[in-house]
Amino acid sequence: MSARDQSVKSAVSRERPAGLPPAAAQDLADRPARPSRAGRPAKPGARSVEGRLLARLLDYLGRPPLEFILWTGERIAPPGTAIVACVRVSSRATLLGILADPQVRFADAYCEGRLEIEGDLVQLLETVYHAGRNGPPPSAMQRLVERLRRPPINTLSRSRENIHHHYDIGNEFYSLWLGETMAYTCAYYPTPTATLDEAQNAKMHHVCRKLRLRPGETVVEAGCGWGMLAMHMARHYGVKVRAFNISREQVAYARERAAREGLSSQVEYVQDDYRNISGHYDAFMSVGMLEHVGVDNYPELGQVIARSIGSNGRGLIHSIGRNRPALLQPWIEKRIFPGAYPPSLAEMMRIFEPYDFSVLDVENLRLHYAQTLRHWLELFETASSRVREMFDEKFVRMWRMYLAGSIAGFTTGALQLFQVVFAPRDNNDVPMTREHLYTR
Repeated sequence: MSARDQSVKSAVSRERPAGLPPAAAQDLADRPARPSRAGRPAKPGARSVEGRLLARLLDYLGRPPLEFILWTGERIAPPGTAIVACVRVSSRATLLGILADPQVRFADAYCEGRLEIEGDLVQLLETVYHAGRNGPPPSAMQRLVERLRRPPINTLSRSRENIHHHYDIGNEFYSLWLGETMAYTCAYYPTPTATLDEAQNAKMHHVCRKLRLRPGETVVEAGCGWGMLAMHMARHYGVKVRAFNISREQVAYARERAAREGLSSQVEYVQDDYRNISGHYDAFMSVGMLEHVGVDNYPELGQVIARSIGSNGRGLIHSIGRNRPALLQPWIEKRIFPGAYPPSLAEMMRIFEPYDFSVLDVENLRLHYAQTLRHWLELFETASSRVREMFDEKFVRMWRMYLAGSIAGFTTGALQLFQVVFAPRDNNDVPMTREHLYTR
């Protein structure tokens, strides 16, 4: 990401709380199955209590064309729809957990093997996202709970913990499915048939052209991943780069690779937080880090940029975002990207407005990220046996759910990918046209 996106996407997310009260769900889960009244078998076609509750949940979700098959063999599906996938639920406890907290427990049940999906996982998730738009409006209580939820405040210590949770699980794991560039952010597809590596290299050229980098200039990069963009800038544009990152695994990889490729004199990797950036530079670059900053820290990020580029520099921020403010899907935030938050464009302006930066260009690469994720998921599935050896089956299912859900988030418009170019207001060294973006 940085995919921090979506981009992150449980199969039953509508970006607001849903389901039965947990106490009621647990109470039902603890009850033994009961025969019909007077011990007589239920009438043919009659729904069980669990079936009726599941039907209510499907109504709430906008009646997605999915069929649920319970452990008893009972089948629940919206009437009059062409089913796109089937979901098999292994037990009453699993079902009641999903009913109580579908945004988290559906994905958890899948990851733990208590729920099986027959059909294409991405299509299932896309179906739920689309159907969710047709569901009933949130209740007053749901609106209140949503207002009480706040984006996480990422302090220095919490930021380090969050990054360690996601990025320091081993460079070998990521190398199995990120491709040769080890770029964990949205690629740029100049043609529909471009490979992942071709598209990642095209993305790096794209952002460098947007900043109009020139030989001899200096660039500071906030959040450098495995360091390939910094090396790309140095190799192809003749600039010197100082790149900051708090992931020890990524910084170690970047330093070793830069030395191996003879670029250590042009690129410096600093294992530190963006808030500690010092010095003056011609350009500021951040690709896939803003999702980890948190809205409360945007003014401080703006201050860091302002003191770094002065009155004559320019900058670019590339980030997963949303059309309107909303917290990250709960399962993604809890299991994959703790502390992450994809901002709206209005929220991003909290970086620029206090320091009077002029926004020069905004581009949305949403569908490029969907294609990037398809390539990642394909490589991940190819390497799944190795991932299973390194971790376990639950880990494989968890990352499959995350990647598939991220694809659905971008194809349905729940997530966006913004690239914003900006400069100090009195910097007139700005292009008159966009010709430089498409001319090598």
